[in-house]
Amino acid sequence: MATLASKCALETRLGRVLSAEEGARADALLEDASALVRSYTRQDFAPPASETVVLRASSGVVRLPKTPVTAVTAVVAVGVGGGPDLALAGWVFDGIDVIDVAGWDSLIINLPETLHDTCLPPTYRVTYAPGYAAVPADVVAVVCAMAMRTLTAPTMAAGVTSETIGSYSYRLDSGGIGTSVQMGASEKMVLDRYRRKADTITVRMR
Repeated sequence: MATLASKCALETRLGRVLSAEEGARADALLEDASALVRSYTRQDFAPPASETVVLRASSGVVRLPKTPVTAVTAVVAVGVGGGPDLALAGWVFDGIDVIDVAGWDSLIINLPETLHDTCLPPTYRVTYAPGYAAVPADVVAVVCAMAMRTLTAPTMAAGVTSETIGSYSYRLDSGGIGTSVQMGASEKMVLDRYRRKADTITVRMR
């Protein structure tokens, strides 16, 4: 899977071209940072691609599990008790993640007359295209910051920070970075808006 930021983006933020040694590490660091971001957000940030899912309706609406959504191309009411599937024509997409199917009874293509007075079908097969045309700029910034912090650390030993200026030098033992890429609290705050909640299923008790 491609990294969420490129070495070019890293160099732009660093303000210089990566050295040969840095370039050899940069790819792995960007991969690690991208993996942490994907794990935290539960998002791949992949380009839009069509997929079909079966979802349960609640109060006349179906909520799509992935965002952002580029397009919704088909909504089909799944047949109940061996009945036929019914393609809907009157659904309304709010442009974010909700499809209103409440007007299905008068707007289903080829709807049998005997079904006009039945209740809303419980499940729907939806074909839609979730995904990102490009990785959001703030996600790229977070990935670069995480990789750059490790890449430019003064030492590869975790918990040790040192600096030398002329004849003066100091060494500080602290919660250092070492060779591993880490995600800080400020970066999590940026990513929280992209974090996908765990999917839930509504069960109606009778």
